[in-house]
Amino acid sequence: MISNKFKKVFKKRYSKRLIQFEQISDKTSDNFEKNFVKRLHRLETVGRFTVVWILGIGILIFAVITQTLNLSNYFQTLKPVPGGSFSEGILGNYTNANPIYAKTNVDHAVSSLVFSGLLKYNSENKLVGDLASAYTVDSSGLNYTFSIRPNLTWQDGEPLTSDDVAFTFNLIKNPNTGSPLFASWQGISVSTPNPLTIVFTLPNPLSSFVYSLTTGIIPSHILKNIQPGTMRTINFNTISAVGAGPFSLTAVKVKGDTPQTRKEIIQLSPFAKYWQGKPKLSSFAISAYNDQDNMINSFKNRSLDAMSGLTTVPNGINKSAVQYTFPLTAAEMVFLKTTSSPLKDLNVRKALVMATNQTEIINSLNYTSIAVDEPLLKNQIAYDPKYAQAQFNPIKASEILTSNGWIIGKGNIRYKNGQPLNISLTASNSKEATVDAQLLKKQWQAVGASVNLHLLNDSDLQYALSYHNYDAILYGISIGADPDVYAYWDSSQVDPRSPFRLNLSEYSSSTADNALEQGRTRLDLNLRVIKYQPFLQAFQADAPAIGLYQPRYLYISSINIFGLKPHEINNSTDRYSNVVNWEIRQDKFTNKN
Repeated sequence: MISNKFKKVFKKRYSKRLIQFEQISDKTSDNFEKNFVKRLHRLETVGRFTVVWILGIGILIFAVITQTLNLSNYFQTLKPVPGGSFSEGILGNYTNANPIYAKTNVDHAVSSLVFSGLLKYNSENKLVGDLASAYTVDSSGLNYTFSIRPNLTWQDGEPLTSDDVAFTFNLIKNPNTGSPLFASWQGISVSTPNPLTIVFTLPNPLSSFVYSLTTGIIPSHILKNIQPGTMRTINFNTISAVGAGPFSLTAVKVKGDTPQTRKEIIQLSPFAKYWQGKPKLSSFAISAYNDQDNMINSFKNRSLDAMSGLTTVPNGINKSAVQYTFPLTAAEMVFLKTTSSPLKDLNVRKALVMATNQTEIINSLNYTSIAVDEPLLKNQIAYDPKYAQAQFNPIKASEILTSNGWIIGKGNIRYKNGQPLNISLTASNSKEATVDAQLLKKQWQAVGASVNLHLLNDSDLQYALSYHNYDAILYGISIGADPDVYAYWDSSQVDPRSPFRLNLSEYSSSTADNALEQGRTRLDLNLRVIKYQPFLQAFQADAPAIGLYQPRYLYISSINIFGLKPHEINNSTDRYSNVVNWEIRQDKFTNKN
């Protein structure tokens, strides 16, 4: 039993604890109301303060990161680096890579990448050593001695020697081989005193001879047992070529079921033992297109990195595309066939020269070009401005025609002895040539000529050129770095039996012939200048052609090609003069103080 005393004590203590609890509860409630409830109105101010601090800290962090990145960019720069696969499209067909047979633009492109010659052109269009390290010419001008670089190898690892050089040119000289270079090598003997020396002996001095030594050298150890008559048909020419150039041929693929859609893809890989070092690109591919639109669409779809063979930039090409414009050592001219009526009349030819507004034609181009006003280019030795063709003067042109019996008649056409001044003008149907031809037609009609314009595709144009089937023809001729234009203007090149028959004007002048022959047989530059002057003077007086401008080679790329710099070139494949150093990739590098 619990005693009454214990109950009283427990009750008293319980009451006391209850009072204490109530006091603490009241005090806690008062403190909560005082320190929290009554301060809730300050929460908005504190929140704004907190948000401001958080934003400030965020901005500070962002600024630090931005500054770090900017400083990183300041101390780092993008630089080209090796690697990457490059692909270009070329208009035309692939027939073979063998340099002694190369014919199309595609052939020449593949051949120049796979094979090397004794000499090549550098990025300043100067002739320099390729497989040859040096050469000398004796005092007679007949003997050229070349030193072959030591330790050269073919892409299959076999050594390259002077025997390979002799084999190449002796094969070209053999008529059974059927090389288009055959005529250029007749009468030239080749000897090999030792494995690193090759000697060429000419029947007569020829100042332009060394310029023919850019032809690629082919391997005798692979081809020496092939009969020359069957050389053109072997697989070596197409799918198994072995050269000593910067790239080796690895595969040839054909796509497309019709001639229009057909595309040949030639795959190349860098040659590690190329004498200038392994190319920096990881691979190189050339795609040959029959159809221009197919090539352009492939470029737009990013299947190609570059395009070759176009004269203008197509519509719809991204503005970021890079245009590389190379002036060509060539001349766009109007060749007036001097054996054809009415162009056999000297006064008609002179009048047409003065009726031609060269400036208007050049201004119609979408690129800057150098005017051509002589059979030699302005930057070549022997060029002399005093022998430039007559300037644009339609009034004087009309006076010449009238004074020589060409009288304005019906339809504003001139007639002489009842015959109209009717001229057939032939040109390519390319966009650039079409514009040029239309301007020429307008200009000549302004002085009373009736002009029939014939715009031809490539095959028909080549037929017209081969058979001289025209009165006047607008065409571009390749002159090259050397001013030897014998093939275009010597009367011997009119003869249908001539290997090339490149005298498109059928121009015949004993004065010009003698000067051309004298000029090309002199090694002394100053003497060559003197010897060529009678030719220039005769050309000016006889007006067998009208000079227009130096055309360009256009190379369009979707990316920057480091190492490729536009410069004057002799043909489209000279764009590869520095291909061993082409780069298409970039990486960041830290700047060093």
